[in-house]
Order: sequence, then structure tokens, then C-alpha cells
Amino acid sequence: VRRSPPILSIIIPVLNEPASLRPLHAEIVAACERGDVAFEVVFVDDGSSDASWTCIEELSRRDERVSGIRLRRNFGKAAALTAGMRAARGDGILMIDADLQDDPAEIPRFLAAMNEGYDVINGWKQRRRDPWHKVYPSRVFNWLVGALTGLRLHDHNCGLKLFRAEVAREIRIYGELHRFIAVLAHARGFKVTELAVNHRPRQH
Repeated sequence: VRRSPPILSIIIPVLNEPASLRPLHAEIVAACERGDVAFEVVFVDDGSSDASWTCIEELSRRDERVSGIRLRRNFGKAAALTAGMRAARGDGILMIDADLQDDPAEIPRFLAAMNEGYDVINGWKQRRRDPWHKVYPSRVFNWLVGALTGLRLHDHNCGLKLFRAEVAREIRIYGELHRFIAVLAHARGFKVTELAVNHRPRQH
């Protein structure tokens, strides 16, 4: 039986995070099934040195919507995301971190914003559950990026982002450019917005 392509491809870069992968997968499944969203999950193991890949293999055996890519060594988040985007088959691509701080329950809201005509939906950790020495430099960073690029978002660095597949085809990310996907898309004429999201404390 040939399955139709998913509506949504969920790309998750992974580096030494085996404890969070099973609960993250369960939350994604629950959120997508509640919203009646056809989806796939692509875990990208960015050179983990623990049991992360074993966990990804187990999840892919249990759920045919899950696949994994294993990089030979740690190439960095931009390279992991690029590998995931190349493998993605969905109309929309959602980036989410593996550490459980981003809430998969936000997925239907992001898709609703895309259905309103936006090409990129950037998360905004309005109530950020991080220590002050991360929060204040981030505020300065976001102000500077907005002043320099003209795209004023509260949280350029949020790991939770949704964008159309054509955005992924047009932009190239490397180094630290995964932080600037919204900026790169905006520069190419794509329509960008942001949504305040639930941000959770780190568990592992």
C-alpha cells in the first residue's frame, strides 16, 4: 500500500538526548492526531555518542511515520536541519528541538497560521523558562537583528519554526544561519509572522 505524502514534516535534530525522544514522539502523535494532521517525523542524529540512535531505530520500527538520519559525526544544528529538510516530503516543515522545552501541542496553531497565508511562522518564547544569563543576551540579539534586517521578531532564535517546503528549497543554512531562517525567508519575499508559544523548563 502506497501512503500519500504527509501534510507536515517534523524535523528534530538530536544530540545525546535519548531520555526525551520517546515522550517527545508521544506528544507529537497526540497533538497531530487531535488536529487530524497527516505527518512524518524525521529525527536527525547529529553524531550522538549515547543511545540516541538506538532509540530512534526503535521508534521507527514502532511507527512507520518515523524515520531517522544518522550523521557520521557532530556537524552542527544547521547541517542536521538541512539533512532533515532534504528528506522531508511534507508541504510544511516544522523544526522542533528534542529537549522537550518546545511544546508539540502548538502544532495545530502553527498550521492554522499557515492556512491564513503565512509562509513562515516563528515561535516566540514569551515566558521563557531559561536562566537570566540566557534571557538578557537574547533580548539584545533580537533587537539588533530586527534593527539590522527590518524583520522585527521577539525571538529569532526560537527552535520552534514552521515554514512551507518552498522556503526550504530557496534558502541555504550553514554555521549559525538556522537562527535566521525567518530573516532569510523575509529577504526573499516570503510572508513571516510569529506566535507566542508555551516554553517549558528543561527536564534532562
